[in-house]
Amino acid sequence: MTEHAVVIVGGGPTGLMLAGELALAGVDVAIVERRPSQDLPGSRAGGLHSRTIEVFDMRGIADRFLSEGTVAQVAAYLPGKALDISDFPTRHNYGLGLWQNHIERILAGWVGELAVTIYRGREVTGFAQDDTGVDVELADGHSLRAQYLVGCDGGRSLIRKAAGIEFRGWDPTTSALIAEVEMAEEPELGIRRDDLGVHSLGRLEYEIHDGEVVYMDGGPVRVMVTERHPGPTGEPTLRDLSVGLVAVYGTDYGIHSPTWISRFTDMTRQAAAYREGRVLLAGDAAHVHSPVGGQGLQTGVQDAVNLGWKLAQVVNRTSPESLLDTYHAERHPVAARVLRNTMAQTVLLRSDERIEALRDTVSELLSMDEPRKRFAAMMSGLDIHYDLGEGHSLLGRRMPDLDLITSGGPLRVFTLLHDARPVLLNLGEPGGFDITPWADRVQLIDAKYFGRWELPALGAVTAPTAVLIRPDGYVAWVGDLTQPGLYDALTTWFGPPTAA
Repeated sequence: MTEHAVVIVGGGPTGLMLAGELALAGVDVAIVERRPSQDLPGSRAGGLHSRTIEVFDMRGIADRFLSEGTVAQVAAYLPGKALDISDFPTRHNYGLGLWQNHIERILAGWVGELAVTIYRGREVTGFAQDDTGVDVELADGHSLRAQYLVGCDGGRSLIRKAAGIEFRGWDPTTSALIAEVEMAEEPELGIRRDDLGVHSLGRLEYEIHDGEVVYMDGGPVRVMVTERHPGPTGEPTLRDLSVGLVAVYGTDYGIHSPTWISRFTDMTRQAAAYREGRVLLAGDAAHVHSPVGGQGLQTGVQDAVNLGWKLAQVVNRTSPESLLDTYHAERHPVAARVLRNTMAQTVLLRSDERIEALRDTVSELLSMDEPRKRFAAMMSGLDIHYDLGEGHSLLGRRMPDLDLITSGGPLRVFTLLHDARPVLLNLGEPGGFDITPWADRVQLIDAKYFGRWELPALGAVTAPTAVLIRPDGYVAWVGDLTQPGLYDALTTWFGPPTAA
């Protein structure tokens, strides 16, 4: 039996991100992935929202994605109507058009530079946990032993089911076929809406000019066609796609040579618990919803960044196991909100006179500045707020990526987080803070910042004297030398002080 500190089931974006986070903290982590390679047939998710780009920036890898994607405004609450975030106070006040197969490839390249074991072409069939760990059974007869097991194995998660965790929510009311195919005839490119719902045809190769999508000539076509009735759970066929296209466009354009065909629904469910003993869930294993708005991949990656450093500290015996309870407490409400807003968006996709009236009303509302900012911050993940109690407006929110002045020269806040280590940032008189009992875990940085403090949707906030920044980029404490609570916050999030 092979042993690892943590075994992750599933090597998609969530599993890869979590593995990278754990490896940065020196944890012996392994991924079990049933695909024989990282190659992903097709391109499910179509891009990254602002906060996810920030997350990658915090780890020093954002440029890898930016160099391959197309920068654009992508936070759309209504189809085809992106909410402009170019005036948001973030270095990445945009989204990125980039297919999921490329996102996974880039993430896998980063993980490949770290100490992560990947078992490819292997499938988990079950597990058994006890007081000290989890035995993970593989289909080939081998087994792994881990202190903790994390299911990042998608909406049909075997890990969630085997752990007996309820998956509460709502059955599908609509479904759509998506595919990448060749077409013998020239298709009607773009988005169409009718009484069935929203449909789209677009070539895989495209550019964005002045906010408009310009498709290249020739090549495979990405198809999305809403079905008249929710389709069966089995794998769809080329015949199913042909029927769907004819119902909407009157022709199937001579579709042939599919790269892949899939079906998605608006089924909306969430795990009742993100943890059962030594078994945890992240990504689609913990929550599924309509892909409208492109929030699924983003939520999963951010699950991983929230869980990674906490699980690492427990494994490394820096923090007590109770720290893992904060993972569910913080991330469950975030996903619940995503479920609610995707259900609302799905309703707005439907087409009858009443829904048209509602959509016009919402569109008018979002054309106003304040609603635009509020909804765009929600869609892009920039307004996430963990409930860490009363206090400064920054508490529990993302730390802005400030341009700091230090004794060693200019420095960005996100640069301090490249190694996923927490930071106590002192912007007051240098040398005032003594965190010696946590010096092995927390960086103490004396710096100056002379600009404006501003948060998306909230606007200007009072400049703090000092902030304690968690490895996931959220603020755990705000205060000064006279403000109580710093040592309590250090202990809560980064373990008890080291004895002198």
